[in-house]
Amino acid sequence: MRIDPNLLAFFQDDLTVISRMWYYLTYPFTFGRITVSAASMAVGLIVLALTFPFARTGSSLIERRLQRQRIDPGLRYTISRLVKYVVITVGILLSLKQTFAIDLTSIAVIFTALSVGIGFGLQYLAADIASGFILLFERPVRIGDRITIGDDEGDVHSINLRTTTVFTNNGVAIIVPNSKLVSQRVVNWSYGDPRARIPILVSVADDSDVDVVTSTLLDAARDVENVLEVPLPKVQFLGFGNSALDFRLLVWTNQPRRHIQIRSDVNYHIANLFHSRGIRMPTPKQQLVVRGVELEHLERDLLPERSAADAHR
Repeated sequence: MRIDPNLLAFFQDDLTVISRMWYYLTYPFTFGRITVSAASMAVGLIVLALTFPFARTGSSLIERRLQRQRIDPGLRYTISRLVKYVVITVGILLSLKQTFAIDLTSIAVIFTALSVGIGFGLQYLAADIASGFILLFERPVRIGDRITIGDDEGDVHSINLRTTTVFTNNGVAIIVPNSKLVSQRVVNWSYGDPRARIPILVSVADDSDVDVVTSTLLDAARDVENVLEVPLPKVQFLGFGNSALDFRLLVWTNQPRRHIQIRSDVNYHIANLFHSRGIRMPTPKQQLVVRGVELEHLERDLLPERSAADAHR
């Protein structure tokens, strides 16, 4: 079989062009211990571009599978987040290795340099990231929990690497740094036992019958939505205030996130029952005691117009 010389020369020219292009694409540029080429950079960018959608997809698949197995939502979220972070970390390391052909020793050097930078100027960012992992592993606050931090209260919507998103009753999103959830005092209404005790402070006039007040407060706690019958509501006589008797009504609920509305419903019942049973609210009293002054001189000094009128008569 005879091959046309012109056709052979054509293919040889094409192979030469391709080989030259491949040579330029793979030509290494060395910077110290780092070696990079156009081809390796392209491969590294492709790996990096595929890492993030693959991490999101894998995390969503795992969360859906765990949801079918009826696993706790907070635990599902923790596992899916950890899988996402692991995939992203592995993808970034592979991208760096493909792009710069660096080994683990070089990566350790890079992380050492980053740690020095964190120590000087990024300590708050590092604290938030470390606190994020603490929240995911220790789980003092979970997705869906009702928490109170400072003057803000709401439901935990997401726990990210650096911040946690909390939605209030008004639909406002509060972005809380993770370090605050770890270092500050946080009230978790949904932690552990789903039941929570709600205290309601009440003051009545000092001449009220304590037995009638006690029975009235217990009646006010009955037939209120989301108030449990077991444990039973309880009334405590706290002490004597300023022309008042101070009581505290304790009720239990298995819907702690609605404690504001429950307290409001009970207060409505208390107000109606107090009005129907003649129980009065306290009226603070103040007494003015004047010593060492005769009453006649005091009246003449304080009420000069009245004294002048009396003299004129």
